Amino acid sequence: MTESGEARTSASEPIRVLIVDDHELIRRSLALALAAEPDIEVVGEASDGQEAVELADRLMPDVALMDVRMPRQDGIEAAKGIKASVPSTRIIMLTVSDEEEDLFEAIKAGATGYLLKDVQINDVPAAVRGVHEGQSLINPAMAAKLISEFQNMSRKESERPPQLPVPRLTDREMEVLRLVAKGLNNREIAKQLFISENTVKNHVRNILDKLQLHSRMEAVVYAVRERMLEIT
Repeated sequence: MTESGEARTSASEPIRVLIVDDHELIRRSLALALAAEPDIEVVGEASDGQEAVELADRLMPDVALMDVRMPRQDGIEAAKGIKASVPSTRIIMLTVSDEEEDLFEAIKAGATGYLLKDVQINDVPAAVRGVHEGQSLINPAMAAKLISEFQNMSRKESERPPQLPVPRLTDREMEVLRLVAKGLNNREIAKQLFISENTVKNHVRNILDKLQLHSRMEAVVYAVRERMLEIT
């Protein structure tokens, strides 16, 4: 399932969350913060990436909060495993690192959000709701880093022949994709293009369907790699 279809459609069903971190204190803090929310249910906890993949396959969470650095299997590899077995799960990476490489690898692995561990614990429930609703969760500073990494990738790929066939997006879909690449959310894109937020969601859904991808940022990575999109 891609972002074009929600894992859960009933508003009465709580958002099922899997917490993954090798530090028990962090897991407990996150679990307590989320358990206080009536629309969120913590369905499991894992202390490493390997355990996370096994639990996700069994529990089918809507959202996974995942540490990047963990023993046995790190969060990047675990994200790939979870997206392979439960593609509807939205993944938020939790890390102390704001390095461009970690951010880029997380997005390529299928992560929808990227939170630094100094985030206020009270902000985590809103982050979970946001990614569950299909938003990409990257703060402006990290979006700038991501754009920088896209630029580097674009330069490295400049001599590689594009893979054929490349799906064709409409002019409006390309406009939306360019703004996604700049880190704008649906509301901001709607305001800039003078269209409704629902129309933006429809364009994003069409983009993902055409490219057969799971997330907005995966679509940007693909578009840059195939030279459909140039990041300036």
